[in-house]
Amino acid sequence: LPQIQLQPMYPHLKHNGKAEVNREGSVTCQKYYDKYSQKCWTGGIMVCWCSHSICYGFHCIPVAEGQNNVFSALVTQWPKAPDWMAYDFACALGPYCWMQEPDFFADTQFIIDGFHLSRHTKCSKASFLKTYANVDPTLAKINSSAVECSNSGLAQICKSISYMEQDQAILYCWVFLCMWNCQ
Repeated sequence: LPQIQLQPMYPHLKHNGKAEVNREGSVTCQKYYDKYSQKCWTGGIMVCWCSHSICYGFHCIPVAEGQNNVFSALVTQWPKAPDWMAYDFACALGPYCWMQEPDFFADTQFIIDGFHLSRHTKCSKASFLKTYANVDPTLAKINSSAVECSNSGLAQICKSISYMEQDQAILYCWVFLCMWNCQ
């Protein structure tokens, strides 16, 4: 998707989207702390998929993925926010997006799919897809795991792009994802 606007700046907001890394006394999602912060994982690419495993776009992430990466992609590339957003850290992404751009995300439901549910022990059930599906059974038919299936397909190119310069790796990813969409 082409960029339609620059990312807004919010100089008076206290937090900039970086995850909470203080485990003691934190009420934030422990999944993030345990898996990413403690192990100092780096970035990679973030791909936006639909529920049919079609790639809408991607961008490179220099350090561990945070809410601001997803927020920026949505705000700068989408004229209207999606109705629902399945994301493994939706518990933190939803409040972050609503705080930054409440009008843009007013009608968006941020949900955690069943695949990622087990590590979200401190998160509200309001973030779980199965909670919404109990009220609206049509939501149970959403292929919320399409992202994980599609992301596993990216494993085919991980080794190759690790040896490339950034501009070549981006082009290689773009070609791979274009071919993926043609399947």
